Amino acid sequence: MTREEIMTIIEEQNVHFFRLQFVDIFGFMKNIAIPRSQINKALDGQMMFDGSSIDGFVRINESDMYLKPDYDTFLVLPWRVKNGVNAARIICDVHKSDGTPFSGCPRVNLKRVLAEAKDLGYTMNVGTECEFFLFQEDEKGTLKTETGDVAGYFDVDPEDMGINCRREIIEVLESMGFEIEASHHEVAMGQHEINFKYADALAAADNTVTFKWVVRSIAAKHGFHATFMPKPVFGINGSGMHTNQSLFNLDGTNAFFDENGPLKLSETAYHYIAGILKNARGFAAVTNPLVNSYKRLVPGYEAPVYVAWSASNRSALVRIPASRGLSTRTEVRCPDPACNPYLALALMLNSGLDGVKNKLKAPESVNVDIFEMTLTEKDAAGIDSLPGTLEEAIVALKENPLGKESLGEHIFEKYIEGKTREWDSYRTWVTDWETKKYIKNY
Repeated sequence: MTREEIMTIIEEQNVHFFRLQFVDIFGFMKNIAIPRSQINKALDGQMMFDGSSIDGFVRINESDMYLKPDYDTFLVLPWRVKNGVNAARIICDVHKSDGTPFSGCPRVNLKRVLAEAKDLGYTMNVGTECEFFLFQEDEKGTLKTETGDVAGYFDVDPEDMGINCRREIIEVLESMGFEIEASHHEVAMGQHEINFKYADALAAADNTVTFKWVVRSIAAKHGFHATFMPKPVFGINGSGMHTNQSLFNLDGTNAFFDENGPLKLSETAYHYIAGILKNARGFAAVTNPLVNSYKRLVPGYEAPVYVAWSASNRSALVRIPASRGLSTRTEVRCPDPACNPYLALALMLNSGLDGVKNKLKAPESVNVDIFEMTLTEKDAAGIDSLPGTLEEAIVALKENPLGKESLGEHIFEKYIEGKTREWDSYRTWVTDWETKKYIKNY
């Protein structure tokens, strides 16, 4: 999209309010709202903000930063129209006061990693599948983990109480240019999934943060609270963000497809799988970033716990969907929707490329239910497990050479610092479980 096209849309659709959006290191969307009078300044990348106010960005003595808009992310916000006046948004890269890209901006970092992949002859296509829950709020607006929804996997109304909300989410997304492929009720009560078409990695990350924002905004209109928390309720399935990913050659052909290869997969695909499996424990702190993430990654609830791959087995970390040709891809099943997609994609891409560059050999595929295997059987098959806690994941990230390489020194250090604080807070917190379990008997 060009600047001229943006100005035409602003005029034709009576856009009077403008949001300049960016994402912090921990994946939270931020924005600066401006009136129409400041749009030209914004499109010139001259809007300044205080970077020291953003967790993990910069110190107070180097706080002046600029937002450089990516014109291709300009969108009118259909749910924000009021009295014929529209609002729009544009996603920005963060730059320092001297005009250079800020290495602590997750979007800038992903662009760096993608440029390095392009130098190797590859682009990356990604499709994320974000699951979420719709919960009710009480009359005071207090969030609860309760739902009147009694539906299960693929159920329909009237059991699916969120179907009207899900329908409006889809309508809004389509009006914003998303191509929706499917939507359905998920396994747990109150749990939903909406799938949209894959895109290049940068656009996919932009689409994922936009999707989460739209879902939460429309859910609020319907009296729901939408949460992408990985495991909001004990004893039922949690929410994942299965991440379909593939490498394409610069001529537009799928580097994972080989008509004559085993399973019609190329050597590049097998090397990529090997790289993902080799580095899975070392990227989990980013793909699964919360204390709560590791309460989803337990046996028995369909979430992948074991570092293995299969052409069909959904208990494995990496699955190969049946489609071939341009749709040939790997599905990495461990990420959850609380992750920062810009950081998660940067780490997964470099992990796969580690396998490609070093021609790593993929282990044998595991075509049985790993959850049913004994410990001896898993050991014999060489099947490792993902970290069991955020603390274990942080240690694995520190020890993985690809961590700092993929995130850059600034993000790597600030991310680990922030996640260590989060773990320490959890470690020292006295929980409801502890008081219920111990206070009477001890």
